[in-house]
Amino acid sequence: MSGGYRRISSHLAITPPVTVVIPAMNEAENLPYVFKTLPDWIHEVVLVDGNSTDDTVQVARDLWPGIKVVTQRGKGKGDALISGFAASTGEIIVMVDADGSADGHEIVSYVSALVSGADFAKGSRFANGGGTDDMTPIRKLGNRVLCAVVNAKFGARYTDLCYGYNAFWRHCLDKIDLDCTGFEVETLMNIRVVKAGLRVQEIPSHEYVRIHGMSNLSAVRDGFRVLRVILKEQGKRRTGRRRPPAFAPGASRGEVS
Repeated sequence: MSGGYRRISSHLAITPPVTVVIPAMNEAENLPYVFKTLPDWIHEVVLVDGNSTDDTVQVARDLWPGIKVVTQRGKGKGDALISGFAASTGEIIVMVDADGSADGHEIVSYVSALVSGADFAKGSRFANGGGTDDMTPIRKLGNRVLCAVVNAKFGARYTDLCYGYNAFWRHCLDKIDLDCTGFEVETLMNIRVVKAGLRVQEIPSHEYVRIHGMSNLSAVRDGFRVLRVILKEQGKRRTGRRRPPAFAPGASRGEVS
């Protein structure tokens, strides 16, 4: 194709380069499953290594020659993502977990939504067509309650809140100014894109069970961290003028503002 376009599906060709950011700590066994689903048209992969004690970095380099590896200086998923975003050069940034729970084949749906007019493509396990194999009843209840609180407090219409598979245009980073270190980073992003009036479209996504190892997620501990973020952001909302919500073009069920 001419003009720098690269075809990524039978109906979509894009010019903007896409960066995939993968935060990882001791995920050497899972990375082969992650990388085998990544599309070959990806411009750049950034692995943020949380000081792994296994072969995470070497496995990543073997699987994706030319990968950019960033050594995390702080701790926590939020800190890792912020480091990865800073190192990214793509116009579109996609967040993917390193535990094998996300299907890289879905990236085309996220990119399609962005190219079609959305600013932020938000994965949802509970939108029509989505699903999860990896949520306990208490986590599902907690996610539902916290999601309802965010919708009520910030005027969103999210179907999922605490999910780490998202994509966005680089310019969004200037508007959401991330400043948290833990698993609550996804909630903070979801709240701030609404407060900034960015166009958000939910993407149905299926979450699979972690393949190897144990998650560092704690339903109770991290649930309280998410709640603190919500309350903090609600307090900030009172001090400034909020832009009205915006809708992605062709909004339908599963798309939010």
